[in-house]
Amino acid sequence: MIICKTPREIEIMREAGRIVALTHQELQKYIEPGITTKELDHIAETFIRKHDAIPSFKGYNGFRGSICTSVNEELVHGIPGDRVLREGDIISIDIGAKYNGYHGDSAWTYPVGAISEEAKKLLEVTEQSLYRGLEEAKPGARLTNISHAIQTYVEAHNFSVVREYVGHGIGQDLHEDPQIPHYGPPNKGPRLKPGMVLCIEPMVNAGTRYVRTLEDNWTVVTVDGKLCAHFEHTIAITETGYEILTTL
Repeated sequence: MIICKTPREIEIMREAGRIVALTHQELQKYIEPGITTKELDHIAETFIRKHDAIPSFKGYNGFRGSICTSVNEELVHGIPGDRVLREGDIISIDIGAKYNGYHGDSAWTYPVGAISEEAKKLLEVTEQSLYRGLEEAKPGARLTNISHAIQTYVEAHNFSVVREYVGHGIGQDLHEDPQIPHYGPPNKGPRLKPGMVLCIEPMVNAGTRYVRTLEDNWTVVTVDGKLCAHFEHTIAITETGYEILTTL
């Protein structure tokens, strides 16, 4: 069941999203060669709690970190640890914050120092595919118009869209209906309505679309070992279009 949020609920979620965006902004100061993913996790948790929120991911289904840190061929759900970031890496950081009972959720993929031209293109295309999808987020439109716009843009640039992991509704629960694939034909699925709050999060591989999960039962990696990227915003459907909640 898709839960449409009241204006008051969206106001709370706007603050949750702002805290997520502020945490991303804070972490960018520290993303450089030599730092460990565990150190980034500690910085993020401290910052989130300082803003009267709690990390959404900590303890979620047993997840040990406060954020997800996925490096290079790691797509999503990377567990923070002793891995040291190196010049030329890319790192996806997925942050969730729960404020006053409601969640905000956003992921961004960052360069570590100077990165390759291929990596730059991957990041640019994945980020732009998110915004191409958001252009289709308007009341009355079918959900998969978002999905189709993302897939079309990504594949036009010779990258591939991961199909095993999808976007989702969000609110008092971190994952709510509906599920939002980032591929598929247009004009399918439920019609978007004001008050829907959704996480749109294209996950894009430089090589084939196939992924697998490591033995830690969390970290998802590309099967071919090639780079991948992940960008995500939480949005609210409005009377005229959409509002990004995970922004400053």
